[in-house]
Amino acid sequence: MSHIHWLGAGLSSVPGIRRLISKNREITLWNRTLSKAEAATEGLSGSFDVKEFTLDALGAELKPGDVAVSMLPATMHLQIAELCLEKDAHFVSSSYVSPEMAALDEKAKAKGLTFVNEVGLDPGLDHLLAHLLMSDYKASDAYDPANSHEFRSFCGGFPAIANDFRYKFSWSPLGVLKALKSPAKAIMGGKEVNTQKPWDAISDYSANLPGGAEVFQSYPNRNSLPFMQAYGMGSDWNVHTFVRGTLRLDGWSDAWADIFHFVENELAGPDGDAKLAAMSEQLWTDYAYDEGEPDRVVLVVDLKASKDGNVVWHKDYALDSKGSKEFSAMARLVSITVSLAVETVLEGSLPAGVSAAPSDPKTIHRWFEEIKAHGDEFHLTEHVS
Repeated sequence: MSHIHWLGAGLSSVPGIRRLISKNREITLWNRTLSKAEAATEGLSGSFDVKEFTLDALGAELKPGDVAVSMLPATMHLQIAELCLEKDAHFVSSSYVSPEMAALDEKAKAKGLTFVNEVGLDPGLDHLLAHLLMSDYKASDAYDPANSHEFRSFCGGFPAIANDFRYKFSWSPLGVLKALKSPAKAIMGGKEVNTQKPWDAISDYSANLPGGAEVFQSYPNRNSLPFMQAYGMGSDWNVHTFVRGTLRLDGWSDAWADIFHFVENELAGPDGDAKLAAMSEQLWTDYAYDEGEPDRVVLVVDLKASKDGNVVWHKDYALDSKGSKEFSAMARLVSITVSLAVETVLEGSLPAGVSAAPSDPKTIHRWFEEIKAHGDEFHLTEHVS
């Protein structure tokens, strides 16, 4: 039987680990700190083991047909994937496909190995919803590439009970601060728009949630453009809007104004990284989640098609989840999805080579049923009858 090697026992791993163990999967949980791995599996029985992670130790146990799940820092994914190639094992990660990871595609295909990435929350569940909407639209009578198309995909995590800062941190704020320095690309108004800083592109977004409409703030994240082709929008499509972005609570930009100023004006020079680290430490002190405090995750994916100024097709999926005393919503949505990808790899129903989240509606709906069983449900709204 193929063995699962789950690397990393951080907060975003635990629900998925425990789910796989409860399904009687043979799994080894690897972590640099053994006590953390032991805590993640506390109270469980089954075919699992916990071990102290080193690359050499993993390499000694990785067998052909096994699956290595990298929930380690993104900088380590390539090393793990290359080890999987060497050992004829499969690879799963929730992170974006890097150019270096994509370059392993032919080698993985030649060995019949599946290297699936982008199967967490965002990226991950957002892709699945986009694929469902695109499949539904293309099967409809309204489908026409000449229609004017608007696609929006926004995701955000924040405290379930809003604070004055409009945000809290589950782990070191450094990653969030660095993301504030990242440029983004999207299609808006039928044109490619490049933004250098999130605060230059913040706009209000009224999300159609199960509990009613709610206004958030949104901004583009990373480069949205490659996902047009990934979702099936050909070069002949008339695209008015295509943006994948981040969602924040209303009022976030005002609460963070001083941080934006700091990032824009005070991080140049040789001591910029040290200043950023110091700010991260202060934010971690001031705005970490309290013990047992519930978080909230909102994900909305929306596709609209218009012809001659009239909307001819418009549907969206929305998810509004809150954390429990047992697990945060973020951890649940990331790691349960990863665990489903692991099982699908073991079934052999994902293609060989390097890929992102699956696009097959049957697989996606099967995943959604399992996600619903863990308390998270996607709500589909059809705006045009």
